[in-house]
Amino acid sequence: MRSTKPTAQQSATGSTISPAAPSSIQSTTQPAQIAARQLGRADLNRLFQHWAAVMSAEKTKLTDLDSVVGDGDLGLTMSDGFAAAYQAIQASRESDIGRLVYTAGKAMSTAVPSTMGTLMASGLMQVGKAFKGQSTITAAEFGRFFSAYFEGVKARGKAELGEKTFLDGLYPALSVLHSASNDMDWALLAQQAYAGAQQGALATQQMLAVHGRAAGHGEKSRHLLDPGAYVAKLLLAGYAKFVDELNDSDPNYSDPNHSEQSPSDPARSYPNDSIEQVN
Repeated sequence: MRSTKPTAQQSATGSTISPAAPSSIQSTTQPAQIAARQLGRADLNRLFQHWAAVMSAEKTKLTDLDSVVGDGDLGLTMSDGFAAAYQAIQASRESDIGRLVYTAGKAMSTAVPSTMGTLMASGLMQVGKAFKGQSTITAAEFGRFFSAYFEGVKARGKAELGEKTFLDGLYPALSVLHSASNDMDWALLAQQAYAGAQQGALATQQMLAVHGRAAGHGEKSRHLLDPGAYVAKLLLAGYAKFVDELNDSDPNYSDPNHSEQSPSDPARSYPNDSIEQVN
C-alpha cells in the first residue's frame, strides 16, 4: 500500500484538516543527522520496549479516558498488547525488519483481540508488509513507517480523518516526519512529530464522534478527548524517547541530563502534555 503523504483533507463535518506545522519545541540533545542512522533488529527491540513502557505508564489515564466513551478496558488492552509485541520481538532472531514487525503485530492480535487491539495490530502488520525484505531501516524512513501504520489502522477500521479516532492523533505527526532531509537533527524532528501528535489528540475535543460507543453521545462527544488519538500521541512519545536514547548511546554525544534508567522503569519520564478531559 502506498505511504500516506499528508495533504489538506476534508473532515466528516466538512471542515478542512491540514497537517500541523512543525512545532517550535527545542531539542535538548545534540544534533544527530538523519543520514547517519541505520537501524536493525536490536534497535527496533528498544523502540518496542519504549512503547511497552509508555503504554504501561499511561494505563490508568487510558482507562479513565475510555471509561467516558467506551468500556474502560483500553489501558489494559494497550499495556498488554504492546507488552506482547515487545516480547515477540525480543524473543525473535529474525533479521528482516518487515517480518520482525509483522510478527509483533500478530502477537498483539493474539494477546488483545479487542477492537482497538486489532486496529493497533493491523497497523504493525502493515508496517511489516511495507518493510519486508529490509534488514535495516534508516532514520529518514520513519515517515514511511508511521504512514504504513496509519494506513493499516485506516483500512481495518474503515475510518476517515475528522471522525475522532486514532488517525486524527497520528496524522499531524506524519507531516513532520515526511519533512525529513538527510541533514536534519533527528532528535528535534522526533520531538516535533510528538508535538504534532499531541496537537492532533487535543484537536479531537472539537470533533464529532462517528464510530463506536462514543458516537452514541451525539453532540456531547464533540468535547470529549478521543482515547485512540491519545494512544497515537503515546506512540510518538515513545518514539521520541527512543531517538533520545540513541543519541545518549552515541560515543560522540555527551548529555548532562543522561539517565541510566531502563525505559521499562516506571520512574522514567515520558513527555507529558497534561491533556485533560474537557467537561
